[in-house]
Amino acid sequence: MTAEPAASVIIPTRGGRDRLHYPLDSLMRQTREDFEVIVVIDGDIDDTSGLIEEYRNGGWRALRVERFEENHGRSGALNRGIETARGRVIIRCDDDLEVRTDFVDRHLRAHDDQEVSAVVGLTTNVFPDGAYAEAYGRDTNESFLSDALDTAPAMQWRYWAANCSATREAYAAVGGYDESYRRYGWEDVDMGYRLAQAGLEVRIDPSLTARHHGPSLTARARTLRALHSGAARETFLLIHGNDALGPAPKPGGPWGLAVRSLASVMTEPVAGLLAGLVDKLLPTVPRPVGRKLVALCVESAGLSGVRHPGRARSKF
Repeated sequence: MTAEPAASVIIPTRGGRDRLHYPLDSLMRQTREDFEVIVVIDGDIDDTSGLIEEYRNGGWRALRVERFEENHGRSGALNRGIETARGRVIIRCDDDLEVRTDFVDRHLRAHDDQEVSAVVGLTTNVFPDGAYAEAYGRDTNESFLSDALDTAPAMQWRYWAANCSATREAYAAVGGYDESYRRYGWEDVDMGYRLAQAGLEVRIDPSLTARHHGPSLTARARTLRALHSGAARETFLLIHGNDALGPAPKPGGPWGLAVRSLASVMTEPVAGLLAGLVDKLLPTVPRPVGRKLVALCVESAGLSGVRHPGRARSKF
């Protein structure tokens, strides 16, 4: 590693000891060496610090660690990483991503000759074989990737998430991640929005796509995540106003009626109960039926979170 690294890779983590090997092992195999890796431990609940020491004792001196004694949330962890980073380009890599060997090089080249810039790399979910993956997980993953690549350039900021990079000057233009986001998600969308509002072209680079080893693996997990994500949307709107995202979703037709009807009663306990039942049914019903059942739970939960944020009560 050079005295002043070209890039700093920030990995926020909490309880990530069993999955951190995905990014760390792949970052050890990069085609270039002029970068540092900063793991920010957001309250060490599983001796993640011990794992980092194992990697450092193996000779990886470009690996550094920052620690919070207590949980500060993902935004706080990302901000600590940005504050201590030394590279001109700051790359976020979540603790369950497996990246390609030229990951750092491609992120750096995406910022060539641009003093202030921001780039999004997508993630593709990795599923073990199972009824949920077959009925819903793999298909929706492909739809997500297709939709992202078809998104108009002016709206690609909405995909700012687990795999992204910006120059130090870009972060300076908008400040750090907003630490008022404490529910699941939307601190990412907030950052993408603020970068775009500052006049930056936040663009997706398909060559940066990384493998994501932490997707929801059951209908129940995906449904609860949708409920909490829908609720977190409220914070974004309180900060930026209702016009920032356009009108709230209003599904129409017979399917929309079913989604709206179920959303009206979709509390967190109901979401867990219904989606858990769907998980039991998935191995026994035709795949198209299973897909519809999962989609109904997920879309209803998301709409419920949007319309009734208080229903997402447990810590996610």
